[in-house]
Amino acid sequence: MTLSLWLITMCGLGLLAGSVVNCVTWRLPVMLQQQAQREWLQLSGLLPPEEKGQARFNLFLPRSCCPCCRSPLAFYHTIPLLSWLLLKGRCHRCQHRISWRYPLVELVAALCSGWIAYCWPPGETAFALALSTWLLIALTAIDIQHMQLPDLLTLPLLWLGLLTNLKGALVPLNEAVIGAVAGYLSLWLLFWGFKLATGKEGLGYGDLKLLAALGAWCGWQRLPTLLLYAAFMGILAVLLLRLAGRSMQDNPLPFGPCLALSGWWLLVTPSVT
Repeated sequence: MTLSLWLITMCGLGLLAGSVVNCVTWRLPVMLQQQAQREWLQLSGLLPPEEKGQARFNLFLPRSCCPCCRSPLAFYHTIPLLSWLLLKGRCHRCQHRISWRYPLVELVAALCSGWIAYCWPPGETAFALALSTWLLIALTAIDIQHMQLPDLLTLPLLWLGLLTNLKGALVPLNEAVIGAVAGYLSLWLLFWGFKLATGKEGLGYGDLKLLAALGAWCGWQRLPTLLLYAAFMGILAVLLLRLAGRSMQDNPLPFGPCLALSGWWLLVTPSVT
């Protein structure tokens, strides 16, 4: 396969994956919220009986629709990136504005997949890296919007990293296992040190699991560099938000995107050490 064909193939897969990521980032937080409410009602004994024919809500049902007029979307309204451009960013029926986040996620997924194709030859490792990239994009989008890193995404990312390194595709398996343990423990110690010193929680447990997953991919030797990059990105983001006049007390900064971007860059770009 020529480089041009490989790049086109991966960018096309990235666009399709970006559309799926958009679906996951919108539906998964709603599903988790519904599950939490249901568990609370069960514990309190207030859970109502199941209604016959009650509408199901998951990653596949109901069909995608406009959030304003609830008009179902035809397949030609969901073509990645192209549909948003042809519709000029508005619903085909009620002309309600469609968030720019949807085409942005699709474009980012395509560009990141293309970068993987540029850095890695066709093969199992490249496809595994692409899958990890799409998971990281979904985690980043959810953390920015909901301050949440769901286990349904971080844990598969961790196991996929260990499986990818089972035969040393990126790092030896022993370094991957130690990386997962060291990634979790390093932020766990930071979490409790900060909490004991200030009485506040500076990190979420989702951040600990995400770093464990990245450690399973990158190995323990790259964790210090990863944390250094992530900390620098976090400081830069705080400075930019303060320049924009936003208070950090009212708008806490999610650390997951900093970890995800730093880990992805170290993971995908072979020359970075």
